[in-house]
Amino acid sequence: MWIQPEEVLLAGALWVSERANPFFILQRRRGHGRGGGLSGLLVGTLDVVLDSSARVAPYRILLQTADSQIFWNIACGSSRKEITEHWDWLESNLLQTISIFDNDEDITTFVKGKISGIIAEENRPADSEEQEEDSGKFREAELKMRRLFGMPDEEKLVNYYSCSYWKGRVPRQGWLYLSVNHLCFYSFLLGKEVTLVVPWTEVTQLDKNATLLFPESVRVSTRLTEHFFSMFLNINDTFKLMEQLANIAMRQLLDNEAFAADRSLPKPCKTLKNVSALKRDLDARAKNERYRAMFRLTQDERLDGHTDCTLWTPFAKMHVVGQLFISNNYICFNSREEDLCQLIIPLREVTIVEKADSSSVLPCPVSISTKNKMNFLFANLKDRDFLVQRISDFLQRTPDSSWGDTSPLALIGHSTSNIHSASAGSESISRGRHYHPGLPTASCGLLQLYHQDTPEDLGPKAMKEKMKEESWNIHFSEFGRGVCMYRTSRTRDLVLNGIPECLRGELWLLFSGAQNEMATHPGYYGDLVEQAMGLCSLATEEIERDLHRSMPEHRAFQNETGIAALRRVLTAYAHRNPGIGYCQAMNIVTSVLLLYCTEEQAFWLLVALCERMLPDYYNTRVVGALVDQGVFEELTRAFLPLLYEHMQQLGVISTISLSWFLTLFLSVMPFDSAVLLVDCFFYEGIKVIFQVALAVLHDNMDALLSCSDEGEAMTILGRYLDNVVNKQTVAPPTPHLHALLTSGDEPPPEIDVFDLIKSSYEKFGTLRSDVIEQMRFKQRLKVIQSLEDTAKRSVVRAVMTESAFSIEELEELYCLFKSKHMTSCYWGSTSSAAERHDPSLPYLEQYRIDSAQFTQLFISLAPWVCGGHTPTLAARLFRLLDQNQDGLVNFKEFITGLTGMYHGDMTEKLKLLYKLHLPPALCPEEAESALEATHFFTDDLSKDSSFLSDMDSVAQQEVTSGEEVKDGGGDSEDKKEDKVKDYRYYLRMWATEKEPKKETIKDLPRMNQEQFIEFCKTLYNMFSEDSSEQQLYHSIATVASLLLRIGEVGKKFSNNGGKKSVAAVEQAPPLSAPEGAESPCAEQAPPCPPPPAEEAESLSGECQVIGALADAHLEDEDEASVSSYSVVSSGSLRCEDVADDDDAVLVGERRRGSTLDADWSISFEQALASLLTEAPLVDFFERKRDVRSKMAACRAQRAVERQTSSASDHELTPHTV
Repeated sequence: MWIQPEEVLLAGALWVSERANPFFILQRRRGHGRGGGLSGLLVGTLDVVLDSSARVAPYRILLQTADSQIFWNIACGSSRKEITEHWDWLESNLLQTISIFDNDEDITTFVKGKISGIIAEENRPADSEEQEEDSGKFREAELKMRRLFGMPDEEKLVNYYSCSYWKGRVPRQGWLYLSVNHLCFYSFLLGKEVTLVVPWTEVTQLDKNATLLFPESVRVSTRLTEHFFSMFLNINDTFKLMEQLANIAMRQLLDNEAFAADRSLPKPCKTLKNVSALKRDLDARAKNERYRAMFRLTQDERLDGHTDCTLWTPFAKMHVVGQLFISNNYICFNSREEDLCQLIIPLREVTIVEKADSSSVLPCPVSISTKNKMNFLFANLKDRDFLVQRISDFLQRTPDSSWGDTSPLALIGHSTSNIHSASAGSESISRGRHYHPGLPTASCGLLQLYHQDTPEDLGPKAMKEKMKEESWNIHFSEFGRGVCMYRTSRTRDLVLNGIPECLRGELWLLFSGAQNEMATHPGYYGDLVEQAMGLCSLATEEIERDLHRSMPEHRAFQNETGIAALRRVLTAYAHRNPGIGYCQAMNIVTSVLLLYCTEEQAFWLLVALCERMLPDYYNTRVVGALVDQGVFEELTRAFLPLLYEHMQQLGVISTISLSWFLTLFLSVMPFDSAVLLVDCFFYEGIKVIFQVALAVLHDNMDALLSCSDEGEAMTILGRYLDNVVNKQTVAPPTPHLHALLTSGDEPPPEIDVFDLIKSSYEKFGTLRSDVIEQMRFKQRLKVIQSLEDTAKRSVVRAVMTESAFSIEELEELYCLFKSKHMTSCYWGSTSSAAERHDPSLPYLEQYRIDSAQFTQLFISLAPWVCGGHTPTLAARLFRLLDQNQDGLVNFKEFITGLTGMYHGDMTEKLKLLYKLHLPPALCPEEAESALEATHFFTDDLSKDSSFLSDMDSVAQQEVTSGEEVKDGGGDSEDKKEDKVKDYRYYLRMWATEKEPKKETIKDLPRMNQEQFIEFCKTLYNMFSEDSSEQQLYHSIATVASLLLRIGEVGKKFSNNGGKKSVAAVEQAPPLSAPEGAESPCAEQAPPCPPPPAEEAESLSGECQVIGALADAHLEDEDEASVSSYSVVSSGSLRCEDVADDDDAVLVGERRRGSTLDADWSISFEQALASLLTEAPLVDFFERKRDVRSKMAACRAQRAVERQTSSASDHELTPHTV
């Protein structure tokens, strides 16, 4: 390619000149191409170690002038063909022009200007935003990656690093390329080349460790091997990027979402050296994720920037050092010291942003005022003016909210009389809606509905509850109330002591971030309910089944009010997020939310739980819960090593922890106790659940260590959790069904839930959220890959009964099939990935491939190699297997096709090959390519008109009689159904209908002459690469001649015997012929008496086959085999009978000028019998084929592509000047 002219001082160093003229020199890198010796090896090693561009572009063109010692590099190329094109252009367009210049400086200036103009012209239409942002050095590295590893243009490089790859005990210095979908490594040292490509979807473990053998290395594990990389300049940055890319790949496996670059990133002020736009994108994503997790913000929130500052805290009368974060909807602050102070200010609440007066005590302050009369003072801001302008810009884009901060929350814990009166007017309007303000659950929680008529309790527990309320009221007056409240360590202490029932819903919404979503989406829940109610799906059926299992012991769910509210919330969420839909355990969590919140608040809390706080917990495979189960096992091993070993032997941890995490202990602990854990969970996140789970194991350590089986350990833990009580609860005790079932003779001692929570913080309070996220990443790799292995085993078991392949072969074929599907997810395809992957389907049908992908697999794996005809054969097989005609084939259908080719007997193989040349496998487009377009319509009409004439009259009678018998049987069965009303009879009938009818060779339709020609061409191409091709050519020519004569005999018999029955049918098509049909239709359609020269017609059909085979032959073979074929075919088909024509060329002309005989046809039995007469054909089709060698070649195909991509045809042949 042309490059911006670069100055070169030493033109001969490490380069060899191949061409030269007075102004230009074409050079090749020493060691590239033929020979090179020791110097070539050294140069190649230097290029790899120093990341020289000569490795990817080993050819260049220099501009030289007579009087100057300075050369200018103006073009480079990866192949001789590319650089030669540039050289020829220079000689034909510039050489004559610059030869008339007198001054060398003018020559240099002119050529440099010309090359720069060419580059500008080439880049103008093709420049994308990403190309503009990436530096030239990085684009060169991306080009190098694609060249070295055979990657397409769709594969985007994220970053590349210099490192060592340990192959055995020897480190190989080279370059690690991290692309969106692959990890690649390349090294070339003294002639030893190392190339490694690992798809991220195959990574099972990613670790950063330091040992004596591998000092500070990164270990990348797959199912088959481990790879070690070390000697990074910055190993932490590299490892973080690896984690991100592996996480993206796991997300792709989980929900089939391909990576999409973020186009809304702000452009950098200057082009960053060696940093790609994708790397900036991933860095921004990582920062956004940390920001959203820290402040519990929605998934669409994007961090704009952050800066160090101080915040004046009026409650402590001091300035707190921390960081200020600005995003499109929020201003957030987090103190440097953990739990000292955290603040979230939604921009919808901000009224004034102004710069306050600076002083030595308070430099560069900014004051922010909110609607609820709170004022926040930030100081020590580095760029105050820019910050204020940025906030003002976001404020202008923020829509005014009519909700305010207190409207939804003021409804909780207050009298509902005003609410009912206010909504009375609108109730008549909303009467027809499923959800409207007049519903009891639209204005308060279920607990409040059932407690509002109870007399006031003045006991000690009630007084303690009042004291808790008062403590929170004091906290609100000092720290603020609502989303802008200061959150400090005192806030956490109040949460750990238990949230009062009247404030629980408000604070759950506040701490989870659900209040922000509800405030910015007014009316969303009501509209969603209207859309969802009445729709029937798998999710709604499961919801209806579980409604009455949701806390049946609680009085709030023993009537229709609570059940209806639960139905609306769950159905609305299933409609909002069909990817999750409904999962068991969601009903238990949602029923608890409805006790303390209104319907709308419970819905948004459920959104926060499923989509942010418990990611992937409630999808179809509960991946999130399985991941946290693995994290819990790892934490148990770290904190309770003795117990971990014993529990692993019993297999208890994986059994108990799933229910604990999915329901947040609500299903295994008394309700009044478990709800306190939910309080802590909404404030602290998942780490509280881990802490309490570890505390439960710690308290029962001695008893668990003495257990001898899993059941005993489960009983101990179950009875312990049943007796965790809340002695401060005001509500009447709710019976716990699990406790009633597991209580023994001697009740165990009661455990106060407050003591359990306190103990968990004292013993395991060192857990950090960022550490848990790191552990989650490691476990996610293991869990998703183990789920993929489970899916593979399930598919193999399902297919094994219908296939003759071994288990190992089926597993390998599944991996190849799935990798082809995954490749299309990120490299594009004719259909979207979402269309080809449906997680709700059985494992067998989840992954599907389209025609292009099927063709690639067919070419690699099929035993029938037909040269250039192979893609056509693959397309026909795809259409045959695609029974529902959706353009996609699943794994079972794919294996069905391969099994027929590899393990069927000769009859089965020939039947498959025969069906590949009949509709729907043979499409009309291929028929048109076999004939001239003008004769296609003629042939089509004649086929329609003579369809019945192709069938034998006896066969027609058999079919008709069979239908009559079937109809008669149906009548008798109807009478029997009237008499016998037995459900077992209907089941048997249903099973009989569903049972697939086995196809026999008599069911196959007859093959016409056009299809027969295609059949012969396929057979001929199939034999072209066989060791005994001459004998096979003789055999197929003999069989073709025999079948042609059989078809002619059948035509005579059909025309004489069935003329009367066919006449009416033959006359019908011309009446309905399409307007576009031309006169040849009339020539072919009439069923006149047989022509006088029947033998000539027979010979014409033979010659058509000969000509078609010759055409196919000339496309694929060289002249020697053509001559041998012509001798074979002429001898076998006795073409000397046709030599009476004036010229041999007339045979081909006659074939092309005449139309095919529409009355000619053969059956499969006739084709099979004819093929069985030739021993070479029988040996060919009965020969056993080994699919393992094909699979090995398919796996190695990537390496072959890399080798062929590094050499061109021009390099293989010497160039002559």
